[in-house]
Amino acid sequence: MHLCQFDDHRLGLVENGLVRDVTVVLDELPSRRYPFPMGDAFIAGLPMLRERILAAASLAAAIPVPSVRLLSPVANPSKIIGAPVNYQRHLAEVVADPNIHHQNKAHIQAIHQSGLFLKATSSVVGASQGVVIRHVERRTDHEVELAVIIGKRATSVAREQALSFVAGYCIGLDITVRGPEERSFRKSIDTYTVLGPWLVTPDELPYPSALGLSITVNGESRQKANTRDLILGIPELIEFASSFYTLLPGDVLLTGTPEGVGPIVPGDVMHARIDGIGEMVVQVREA
Repeated sequence: MHLCQFDDHRLGLVENGLVRDVTVVLDELPSRRYPFPMGDAFIAGLPMLRERILAAASLAAAIPVPSVRLLSPVANPSKIIGAPVNYQRHLAEVVADPNIHHQNKAHIQAIHQSGLFLKATSSVVGASQGVVIRHVERRTDHEVELAVIIGKRATSVAREQALSFVAGYCIGLDITVRGPEERSFRKSIDTYTVLGPWLVTPDELPYPSALGLSITVNGESRQKANTRDLILGIPELIEFASSFYTLLPGDVLLTGTPEGVGPIVPGDVMHARIDGIGEMVVQVREA
């Protein structure tokens, strides 16, 4: 399944370039009272809703994808987890460029030493919402990544079972303002986590560890790599993350970006794609 959130938080099933509105199935989710449980209720309920989604889609009108506003496919993640310097060539790039590492030792260590980091959930947007540059006087970079969406509660998961905890995958853009501050501070600005264009369920993406990914800016190729080059693969990342955090439905694990990170400025257009998922176009503008 390719599932999207669109327009005013409608739920859509995407097939052959068309969106079918299946929002009606959300009425099947259990009602909640305050204090609301953490995590994303739709992602948690997705296994139960699959057949209902297909049935609703068969009755729904088809809308061309370009006619809708694509939002993040995950509405309520409890956390966004980032994997820094998780491609060997990106590590070499960071070490070589002081404009990236700013003499911060934590920025020039491999992921085994630097660990993971968290991003504010308020930074999440969809492809149609674009990136708003907050500090135009500073360098702000694009980072394209495979994003893994957790499907069920996970604590201390072994890598051999890790993929069974995945609800799906999407493209992630980890936008970063450069400077000496901690990563999570510089990466948590509003709109600096772009997720999209939709969630692809694991049955349609059985080999996430061999996916080509790329990004262009204004038509110029910037980053191009394959997830097979990750230092820590997806099962290892889930194992690592769940050894420190309890992962909840809807949590997003950004798996790391390859070499080729570079600056973006207002007016730029980013075009990101990942094999088996699709592509998304993201506009950059000034606050």
